[in-house]
Amino acid sequence: MSSGRVRTRRAALGLALTVAAATALTGCSALGSDSSNASSNGGGLEKSKIKVSIMPTTDLGPFWLAQDGGYFKAEGLEVEQIVAKSGQESMQKAISGEADIALSTYTPFFVAKSKGAADISLVADGTSVNAKSNAIVTVPNSTVKTINDLAGKRIAITAMNTASDILTKSVMKDHGVDFSTVKWTLIPLPNMAAALKDNQVDAAYMPEPMLTQAAKTVGATPVIDINTGASQDFPLTGYGAATKWVQANPKTLAAFQRAMKKATSDAINDRSKVEPLLVKYAKIDEDTAKLLTLPGYGSVLDARRLQRVPDLLLQMGVITSKVDAAPMIAPQATS
Repeated sequence: MSSGRVRTRRAALGLALTVAAATALTGCSALGSDSSNASSNGGGLEKSKIKVSIMPTTDLGPFWLAQDGGYFKAEGLEVEQIVAKSGQESMQKAISGEADIALSTYTPFFVAKSKGAADISLVADGTSVNAKSNAIVTVPNSTVKTINDLAGKRIAITAMNTASDILTKSVMKDHGVDFSTVKWTLIPLPNMAAALKDNQVDAAYMPEPMLTQAAKTVGATPVIDINTGASQDFPLTGYGAATKWVQANPKTLAAFQRAMKKATSDAINDRSKVEPLLVKYAKIDEDTAKLLTLPGYGSVLDARRLQRVPDLLLQMGVITSKVDAAPMIAPQATS
């Protein structure tokens, strides 16, 4: 074999080895990139285990789907849920540090901001009012027959300055009914149907699944749907966290947001994914899960939409000065 051919073969072999080495390095780099992504979704998080305060209502459909469907796990998150009796209590768990993130109706978040009681950031959307998803209800033996009968009556709500309080007042105001004489009675959601049956209250604000459950167990009937007037399509619930927690845990927050965004999209597109979770976590039967009206699910926060909440609170006299929603929104994960 000529020396020229030998040199050519050696050069070709050298090039092949170089390409192979580069390919191997690229492969390692690619694996490293995947590993890095896994790390950013797991080991790279500031906290891989978080606690989320919730209330067992249909608002939690996407959250439970993210939990049971492995969406949180795929992001490297292990999520523990803590049950609260009201949105106010849920928010307090985030403020105190008992929970990292809290689901609440939006009103307590804005009231706390207005009063300087806590520095809260809104981290993910939850739900909006849908037709027949929230209502003021009564029972057949109550003296309340129409919304005009609510003046001076005993109305069950979960807590003052929550959606149950503010939206009930808003609907009454829209219909010219004086709510200043109402005897507001604070009752946990699971106990409202019994309170109606036992004549402890004349009416109650209920979201699903309590609405459908109460209809089946005590014959509860709607006095008026909340999805009317100033409260139509109203931003109802969302997830909040102490601003200091948000600033200290940006990767963990982004992981939570990504999981919730995917779960919310799947919940909207396929109701059948949510119904079994309502049976499991909200403790309702399968028939109720199929019958009830789901709220309007969302995950990404929009400042203009959210501004409706503090604006209504100001209009209702719950807060005394305007609160801007935009600065309260935490950075949103883009993917």
